[in-house]
Amino acid sequence: MPLPYSRVESLPALERQAPTHPAPLWQRRSRLRRALGATAPLLRRPGFVLALLVLGFALLAALAPNLLSSYAPYTTAPMDKLTPPNAQHWFGTDELGRDLYSRVVHGASLSVQAALLAVGLALAGGLSLGIVAGFAGGRVDAAIMRVVDVLLALPGLLLALAIVTAIGFGTLPVAVAVGAGIVPGFARTARAEVMRVKTLPYVEAARLGGASWTRTLLRHILPNAWGPVAVLATLDFGAAILATAGLSFLGFGAAPPAAEWGTLIANGRHFLITAPWVSLLPGLFVVAVVFSLNHIARTLEEQQR
Repeated sequence: MPLPYSRVESLPALERQAPTHPAPLWQRRSRLRRALGATAPLLRRPGFVLALLVLGFALLAALAPNLLSSYAPYTTAPMDKLTPPNAQHWFGTDELGRDLYSRVVHGASLSVQAALLAVGLALAGGLSLGIVAGFAGGRVDAAIMRVVDVLLALPGLLLALAIVTAIGFGTLPVAVAVGAGIVPGFARTARAEVMRVKTLPYVEAARLGGASWTRTLLRHILPNAWGPVAVLATLDFGAAILATAGLSFLGFGAAPPAAEWGTLIANGRHFLITAPWVSLLPGLFVVAVVFSLNHIARTLEEQQR
């Protein structure tokens, strides 16, 4: 017996209201294989692999420095002061006889933590401002962007110096100051991507289908606007390392004898003629980490295109 017309008409509505189930296992595996297939060509690039190894070494040094060094970073040996690099002391020793390689490895903890905190604060603040400005538009967008333009007009390091002078010295104030200086870049990038994505057809289709603005933002706009923001976060992570090292070099970072990359470079400026390795080798290590981050970010940006 055929169904009444009203029941036939209601079947699509019932199907639309049926609960959605997670993707089957084979579909999730196929997505994983596609993701791995997209990253496989990158692993055949020697420069990209080398950059990953340098970055991995820095992150491992920040998490477990004792695995990578055998000397205590704060133990002095006056008889071995200013020893050139050799098989026993790979980076030589400083003016107090402390092993420089161990101090660089242990210094990764403070430096990387400060850079991560700075990027995290900038990502949270800039992403929030950019999403609100790009999604709301109108006067809200204009007001937020004028504030961002004012912040962009100030040099980031100068702004960080002003902030850290106002709130005090130390690793945490330096991280907050550096993070505040890179907020405008995240805000402008997030705003541009949100404005681009929210005009695409599938977003309009979601709105016409009855999705709320919150669901549209979380399910459709943010996942598709995240790529450029992630690349910028990788780039700014290297910039944050340089900025925190620069502020530590100027004496705004952790107090001695804490091992911090900028402080290590600053300690050797009095021995540039007699013992150049005291500043040169920690500086080269910081340059290698920053160059690796920039190379990874540029490669990922090319991959997205």
